[in-house]
Amino acid sequence: MIDDREIWACANLLLKQHGDQAWFVAAQRADELLARGEMRGHSVYLRIIDRIRQLETQAPAGAVH
Repeated sequence: MIDDREIWACANLLLKQHGDQAWFVAAQRADELLARGEMRGHSVYLRIIDRIRQLETQAPAGAVH
């Protein structure tokens, strides 16, 4: 199983690459893995989606002064 640090790193990378669409990209990948019956990969992507949501809610809104 992938450790939590790697999950956070993946979530950060997806946010850097895809911005506010990161959760959508991760959800698409999770769906693809589920369709192929790859339950471990699907589970990993569900964890990544959760971390993306956590990171998005921690981000400051608007300009920082």
